[in-house]
Amino acid sequence: MAVAPVPSGSSGLRAKRALRTLGFLSPWLVGFSVFFAYPLIATVHFSFMEYDGFTPPRWVGLKNWAYVFQDSPFFWPALRNMLWLVLVMVTCRVAFGLGIGLLITKVRTGGGLFRTFFYLPCLAPPVAATMSFVFLLNPGTGPANTVLGALGLGEPDWFGSPAWSKPSLTLLALWGIGDLMVIFMASLLDVPKEQYEAAELDGANAWHRFRYVTLPNIAPIVLFAVITGVIATMQYYTEPLVAAKVASGVIGGSGQQFEPGYPDRSTLTVPHVVHNLGFQRFDTGAACVVALVLFVLAMLFTGFLMRRRSGFMAAED
Repeated sequence: MAVAPVPSGSSGLRAKRALRTLGFLSPWLVGFSVFFAYPLIATVHFSFMEYDGFTPPRWVGLKNWAYVFQDSPFFWPALRNMLWLVLVMVTCRVAFGLGIGLLITKVRTGGGLFRTFFYLPCLAPPVAATMSFVFLLNPGTGPANTVLGALGLGEPDWFGSPAWSKPSLTLLALWGIGDLMVIFMASLLDVPKEQYEAAELDGANAWHRFRYVTLPNIAPIVLFAVITGVIATMQYYTEPLVAAKVASGVIGGSGQQFEPGYPDRSTLTVPHVVHNLGFQRFDTGAACVVALVLFVLAMLFTGFLMRRRSGFMAAED
């Protein structure tokens, strides 16, 4: 069988196609290089440097890593708080958002009113919403404890107690559940009605219809909600900082120094440690170490969830 000769200009044609492909990819390549690759490489570089932002950086090897993991009084409490929030807050948000979505899709009348009621808190700015929530849960004058006291129930020191501060932040997150509610509602309305009818004919009750019809159809949306929730919780910064400032009474000007984590470091998060080390203590090297740890943990959590989802899909098939 004769082999067709290769055109003499084929190499030039391939080069033109490669250049055209690079031209289409150039916006993404520039954005990836400038906003991800270079900052990541620079963070790794400065994690081995002693650098305060004013004097030239000086190589110190693993000194910053040893300080963060052995001597830092903030890193391990912040990491424990982050794991608690990831496990509890994300789980509660996904479950509550899915439950509200299921409830509203079943409501015959007034569904639009309920959607508006649950979505409105998402429109409030995080700082204003957090300040309002702290005042509502004020142990002395807040309406929440006033109602609990009138009912003869306990009156927690919400954001002023280490035992109640993280549950209070979880309540704040559940109050702003409207974003997840809308996503779950859209996915629930997209489940084929024929599958529900077939399940009912087979004698499936409400739980079986949810387990074997609803959940498999919305599993990708649940995974999306969990992954985005985990990443957002790992970057949790504004709400716990504002809540700690308001609860402690430290709401002064921008020049006032404030150690995050009130009360007793119970609201301290890993982004707080990065900001405290890098911009208050001017220890850029240690801040870069904490940032890298946060990045690696986010990648591990995401990879674990993706593998679990792949295994679940394989088991279903």
